[in-house]
Amino acid sequence: MLLVAALGMAFYGLYSVLAGLGDLLGAGPLEWWADVWLVLGGSILIAGAVLVRASIPGGLALATAGLLALQSISLHNAGHLYGQVSLLPELARLLLAVALVGLAYSGWDRSNQNPVP
Repeated sequence: MLLVAALGMAFYGLYSVLAGLGDLLGAGPLEWWADVWLVLGGSILIAGAVLVRASIPGGLALATAGLLALQSISLHNAGHLYGQVSLLPELARLLLAVALVGLAYSGWDRSNQNPVP
């Protein structure tokens, strides 16, 4: 479960970094600071995913911070890209974040006895 959570976080973070860079370099409709926020939030999530996989204390908190950063910037971006904030995509992001954090928490090695394969 820990591997699935870490991979899910890493892929979501990588997607966010690439989307932010693509919009920033491709003269997209978002402001430059929103693109930078997207890249930084994705980078934080990728770093948190690595720490979550290694069962390092604080890794889950860092990953949760990255997920919250991406959730908050998606609320801003939805207004600019679509003219309104729809409930369904934001709810889907919330459920993904809760599922990833729940998987990571349930698979976290609290004793740190098991070596990472």
